[in-house]
Amino acid sequence: MAVEFDATGRRLGIVSATAVALLLVAYAITLIIGFASLESPSDQIGDPMFSILEILIIALMPAMVAMMVAVYAWAPARQKTFGMLAVIFMGLLAGVTMSLHFVILSVSRQPEFTALPWLPLLTSFTWPSVAYALDIVAWDVFFALSMLFAALCFRGGGLAAWVRGFMVASGVLALAGLSGVVAGDMALRNIGIVGYVPVFLVVAILLARLFTTAQVREGRAA
Repeated sequence: MAVEFDATGRRLGIVSATAVALLLVAYAITLIIGFASLESPSDQIGDPMFSILEILIIALMPAMVAMMVAVYAWAPARQKTFGMLAVIFMGLLAGVTMSLHFVILSVSRQPEFTALPWLPLLTSFTWPSVAYALDIVAWDVFFALSMLFAALCFRGGGLAAWVRGFMVASGVLALAGLSGVVAGDMALRNIGIVGYVPVFLVVAILLARLFTTAQVREGRAA
């Protein structure tokens, strides 16, 4: 029996998409509170909001990968190649992001590191820094490619068309965030943040709805 979309894939999709949506809402609320606490727009968000944001990002990654696996399971046979690419790029995003933010949350705060004068060039989110560059390639490249390939898994109208449209918008906006690197103006990266926070939140909500209403379908292998 060659299963195209079984009950396990459906449950995984519902749970993971719902988890992504809830975590994104929590992240957005924390981000807004963090920005509101700043005395100057050029300042970085401090603790405890910064640590909460780091923890939420780390928690978000497994849910996002699981959601893309569900998209792959849901995709028709002709679109599964695109679904696999979406899973791979989401996995790259998760690997880079989880490693990066775990290091920032833990090791970078140790006395042995905080005493180093060049530490901001390595772990800060003030451009230019290694951490900032890795974060950009993770979200503005890997995330964007995952969304654009995942969008190709959806055909037809109705709810699938809405999912496809918002995935494309999320991916394109994330790619547009790279303009901040090109122009040397990180304010332009906010374009990308729109793609992978509010627009991606809509994607997660729509996917949760799609998986909830989807019929489990099975096909027999020759």
